[in-house]
Amino acid sequence: MAQESYSGKGSKGGWYGRPGTVRKVVVGLCIVCGLFLGIDLVFWITGFDKHPYFKWQTWPGFQAAFGFVACVLLVLVAKHVLRPLVMRGEDYYEKDERGPEEK
Repeated sequence: MAQESYSGKGSKGGWYGRPGTVRKVVVGLCIVCGLFLGIDLVFWITGFDKHPYFKWQTWPGFQAAFGFVACVLLVLVAKHVLRPLVMRGEDYYEKDERGPEEK
């Protein structure tokens, strides 16, 4: 007895296959980021001590901006520097398929 999963009205892939889901997820993430930025602003206005090592670590939103820039840099380094170092040719597994008698 196979159990069927709900896939919506003719859409494939479940809840994430529905048309409005991506928009809802993006709006939800923007709201959560805005709330955290608001909390950071309140901490900055009230003078809450975050125990910073450098002065710019006390700026509101610095940690979020630093994390975003670091993530983008990691992706770019992985794509343009590391990928060419570890990438193998398209025929890596097929070039030695011929046996010794066929060479």
